[in-house]
Amino acid sequence: MKTLSTFRLSLLTAVVGVTLSACSQPQNNQPQNKTEATTASTTTPSSTATTSDKPAKTVAITAIVEHPSLDAIRQGVIDEIESQGYKQGQNLKVNFQSAQGNTATVAQISKQFVADNPDVIVALSTPSAQSMAAASKDIPIVYTAVSNPVAAKLIDENNKPTQANITGLSSQLPLAPQLDFIQQILPNAKSIGYVYSAGEMNSVSLKNDLNKELPKRGLKLVEMPTNRPNEIGMATKGLDGKAQVIYTSLDNNVASSMESMVESANTLKMPIIASDEFSVRRGAAAALGVNDYDFGRATGKMVVKILDGTPITQVAPTVMNDLTLYVSPKHAQLQGLTFPDTVLQKAVNVDTTPAKEVKK
Repeated sequence: MKTLSTFRLSLLTAVVGVTLSACSQPQNNQPQNKTEATTASTTTPSSTATTSDKPAKTVAITAIVEHPSLDAIRQGVIDEIESQGYKQGQNLKVNFQSAQGNTATVAQISKQFVADNPDVIVALSTPSAQSMAAASKDIPIVYTAVSNPVAAKLIDENNKPTQANITGLSSQLPLAPQLDFIQQILPNAKSIGYVYSAGEMNSVSLKNDLNKELPKRGLKLVEMPTNRPNEIGMATKGLDGKAQVIYTSLDNNVASSMESMVESANTLKMPIIASDEFSVRRGAAAALGVNDYDFGRATGKMVVKILDGTPITQVAPTVMNDLTLYVSPKHAQLQGLTFPDTVLQKAVNVDTTPAKEVKK
């Protein structure tokens, strides 16, 4: 079985028509302040420039919450910066703060970062990016892990930033291949369950897109809105008898409580189809999405351009949507699903493929 071979996405055929490209909380109201000396990669990336060539810089990174997907993106950002001649403890200071899912803390972090006046701010997730954009019109802000920057009002429909100090990398995953894959592995499904955060713009936008697209395929969306991570498990149980499969994509509350969703889904024998590798490693049956660490490396390249002196207005917002299929036959079986060989041959099997280590 070729578990490590993936192929670039192409037109879906009657069989599995995705061709894929491989790429390899504590609750409180205070910002969690960390220096990234504790999150350096286990393997130090080779530098393409000596540190003496680079002036000292400060990068501030914030996330709405910490979970494996965002952690991998953050690690990729830092590794890419360090591979380009910036070394922590020499000419680079990295300040990371997580809001731990608290919206009030998001605003506190934004104000603190503006006062600190770093050279670049990296905002992971839609809530963090929106808050930073509202807090500063001058400091360069690079958003990442934002699925719909247009809906978040970070860029307009012409891919132009809504303010001059913003750019970033979005993960606007094409919806059609996700639905094609679900219908291929579950051809008898009539309803798709969607547990989502009612307060997350990216999740609400995806809900709206699903409500437009599913009827065209003879499918119905069963919506289960939530407000907090501790509601995810119960919301998943609420799909009992109403849906045959669960779809989730880039929702931070769900990602923070994936284990709760998985526990409920296993009880219901209802497969979870996600859109990131780590959700599969944590219990989902499959995911069709981008590689989180590589997404972070691509974001890091944008940050380095700005650190090296390129005006942010010359670093255009970009979309990364090359898809990789991740599967876990073990998790799928617990959720009442068996993958055909045609799927396994074109997927990364996380049951047999080690994940990149992300230090905490």
